[in-house]
Amino acid sequence: MATEIKLPRLGQGMEAGTIVRWLKSEGDRVAKGEPLYELDTDKVTQEVESDASGVLLKIAVAEGEVEVGRTIAVIGEQGEEVSVAESAPADSANGGGPRKEERPEPRREAAATAPQQSEAVGGRVKASPLARRIARERGIDLSMVAGTGPDGRVVAEDVERAAATGPPAAPARLAVESPPALMTESVEVQELSSMRKTIARRLTEAWQAPVFQLGITADMGRATALRERLVELHGDGVKPTISDLLTKVCAAALMRHRAVNALYTGEAIELHPSANVGIAVAVPNGLVVPVIPGCERKSIAEIAAVRAGLVERARSGKLRQEDLDGGTFTISNLGMYGIERFVAVLNPPQSAILAVGSIEDRVVAVDGQPAVRPRMELTLTCDHRAVDGATGAEFLRDVKTFLEEPGLAL
Repeated sequence: MATEIKLPRLGQGMEAGTIVRWLKSEGDRVAKGEPLYELDTDKVTQEVESDASGVLLKIAVAEGEVEVGRTIAVIGEQGEEVSVAESAPADSANGGGPRKEERPEPRREAAATAPQQSEAVGGRVKASPLARRIARERGIDLSMVAGTGPDGRVVAEDVERAAATGPPAAPARLAVESPPALMTESVEVQELSSMRKTIARRLTEAWQAPVFQLGITADMGRATALRERLVELHGDGVKPTISDLLTKVCAAALMRHRAVNALYTGEAIELHPSANVGIAVAVPNGLVVPVIPGCERKSIAEIAAVRAGLVERARSGKLRQEDLDGGTFTISNLGMYGIERFVAVLNPPQSAILAVGSIEDRVVAVDGQPAVRPRMELTLTCDHRAVDGATGAEFLRDVKTFLEEPGLAL
């Protein structure tokens, strides 16, 4: 019996993905677990494995944006009849059932491929679920957005474009209101990549959260000495960094303050039993946050080994979706760039993120006498819907204590 292959949900909050290319053609035999197509999600482009074995009887969606749960292909035995609905699944807001006022639309001529103002069916604009959500967040009227999807359907990119450029102007006015060419230099226009669009959307969501920041300064003398000793012990292996030590320290503090190791879902607060720490990594034209799971159970050397592998895959564009899933807390370190302090933007649905500055020698009072000590500034950003000020302060105080006395966290 033929099996319908549906677009899977590969990450938390994923509502749609973009099929980049198929690795098999119609008529090819496919084994379960064999790479079937490449999918571009919010954060990575990855190969997706087949859910079934058999012959690829039909590719329902050759490429482009597809909502999660839509049938994209059928796998079965040679000669089986295949019948796949070409229309997108009904939005959940519609109750999943057909509306009486909807009627089949006549097929458009192939020449009519230019973007058009979106048409309403039964009083409702045709748009993907992701496009509807982005439009609702940006306050954009979907009826004023030109759809470039099948049959004029509005997709996420259309809404992003409308948010950046505003509603389309009338053609007659375009002819008379063209701005004069005042500059002779050409302007370089860089189209937003899928990653850049996702960063823009997620950071906009984060900016809407009621956050607060807490700052503290830690003496890094003993932490630096411990890191140097660990480097000596591990010889030619992966050399632990201050970030690896900080990850271990934060994991220990998170186990004491689980309210910080939490996700805010809008309907509830999820308190997680394990410290899955995300490390912000800069990549060409973007930023990703791969996750080191179970940091409270790992040694600093083990954290360093996992971190090195994640960073290498991130910078070579080979991250897997599982590398990005499950994070409960994030560390963003700009100390290597000489930044002394900064405020990191929340990484929803996580409830907190720690911004780490550089280690700087400063003159401070030690036993009433001036002394030069290596100091590092830490800034914690918290979502006040999940974390209270006192809770965040206690967590940050413990991080400082563990950095100044690393043995307490090991």
